[in-house]
Amino acid sequence: MDRRKELKEQYKMMKPDMGVFIIKSKHDNRCFLEATSDLKSTINSTRFKLNFGNHPNKELQKEWKEYGENAFTIEILEKLEYDKDESKTDYSEELAILKMEWEDKLSKVGMDFY
Repeated sequence: MDRRKELKEQYKMMKPDMGVFIIKSKHDNRCFLEATSDLKSTINSTRFKLNFGNHPNKELQKEWKEYGENAFTIEILEKLEYDKDESKTDYSEELAILKMEWEDKLSKVGMDFY
């Protein structure tokens, strides 16, 4: 197999990290949660949208613009593992459940959501 085909195959075999991440305000007790099948890409996309003023969550967008990126932290809360049999491709239900679990945990400690 030539190098190009080999790299293509490696790319197809790559599985991005999936899970839940949080954007937390440093100035109040609010956060934004998102579950995704590609953490790295979604975090980058979300940061891009916020910096350019077109994030769909208008409250978060308003505070991001008002206080700036440094007033927030972005971190991965939990990664979801892939099934071992590798036949499953849709993890949307598991991601939704994971997000609900984190919403429940965070609301119990007094966190508010955007």
